[in-house]
Amino acid sequence: MNYFEEIDSFKPDGIQEEGDLKVIKEILQNMDVRRRDNPLIHLTSSAFVLNPPRTKTLMVYHNIYNSWSWTGGHGDGMEDMLEVAIKELKEETGIENCKMIADRAAALDIITVKNHIRRGEFVSAHLHLNFAYIIEVSEEEELRIKEDENKDVGWIPLDRIEEYVSEEHMLPIYKKIIGRL
Repeated sequence: MNYFEEIDSFKPDGIQEEGDLKVIKEILQNMDVRRRDNPLIHLTSSAFVLNPPRTKTLMVYHNIYNSWSWTGGHGDGMEDMLEVAIKELKEETGIENCKMIADRAAALDIITVKNHIRRGEFVSAHLHLNFAYIIEVSEEEELRIKEDENKDVGWIPLDRIEEYVSEEHMLPIYKKIIGRL
């Protein structure tokens, strides 16, 4: 499903998602945000990964943000955001097998990204129009670090996520998704 279809069928849950959905639709009608050519806004996709008992989430320790984080990345012109989430999950963790909990996004958010240095280049603060998917992965999957993006990959107990995530603006998004389980 392409991102336009997904946005049209997305059912917001609460005032945050209602507001973000309205803004996202307006942005998509007025500018091209499919690639990083746009310095202010990019389409992105993330995977909130769960073990089968749904007691832990698989996260990476992100090099830029120095925090445990979900996997994900830029759409870079791809139309299917679920495909983007799965591609990024596999690239960032080394897992090979995953199962989608649902074929639609579990959350839709506008995420603020602080300015930072990436691969020696300055990246200005910008926004991510982010689709988040809940994906299931066995804890038996072999994990690997993608050294240019993360320092570690590991399973984090859902009830201890606040102890690991230092990006405070991300915690409400993770908790929202956990609440939807």
